Amino acid sequence: MQVINYISSAAIPTVILIILLYGVAEKNKVYDTFLEGAKDGIEIVFKLFPTLVGIFLAVGALRKSGIIDLIIKLISPITNLLKIPNQILPLAMLRPISGSASMAVAVDIMQKYGVDTTIGLITSTIMGSTETTLYTIAVYTSCVGVKKTRFVLFAALIADFVGMITSVVIWQILSWSFNWHYKTLVVIYIHKFI
Repeated sequence: MQVINYISSAAIPTVILIILLYGVAEKNKVYDTFLEGAKDGIEIVFKLFPTLVGIFLAVGALRKSGIIDLIIKLISPITNLLKIPNQILPLAMLRPISGSASMAVAVDIMQKYGVDTTIGLITSTIMGSTETTLYTIAVYTSCVGVKKTRFVLFAALIADFVGMITSVVIWQILSWSFNWHYKTLVVIYIHKFI
């Protein structure tokens, strides 16, 4: 275990050293190149800042205003019919919009229901199989100046929806299968000793 810790601690300094040595070997002005990249990075931050502020304000307004709770109440008859747990709906609503808000909701869900429950497993699978779509599209398109994003947005939201539904379906099946198998083993074990 100590070897893995050592390797992970040495990885970033080693990569930096390799880059520096490669730059020197190629006779590049490494420091000047670094400064130019840092200047470009600051310009990108200034271009992205209004977009990020807008997204953060919108997410904060959605969370504090109760609109998400209202939407969840409106769609809960449909989700109940489809056997989608209501506990994950806030995550499903916020995940395409904001990574930090969805992370906060996911942590809250896992603290409330546990990480090994079906709800916790669905939550973690949604976090791993979906993207903060609106944030990513806003950042990338504003950075390069793309204005027409409707087809990208539509395809990305469909991918998020499929990821969420697949997470629910797979964990519902695995949960049912495990419970059935476990109960069968318990019954067989009990009958063995009776």
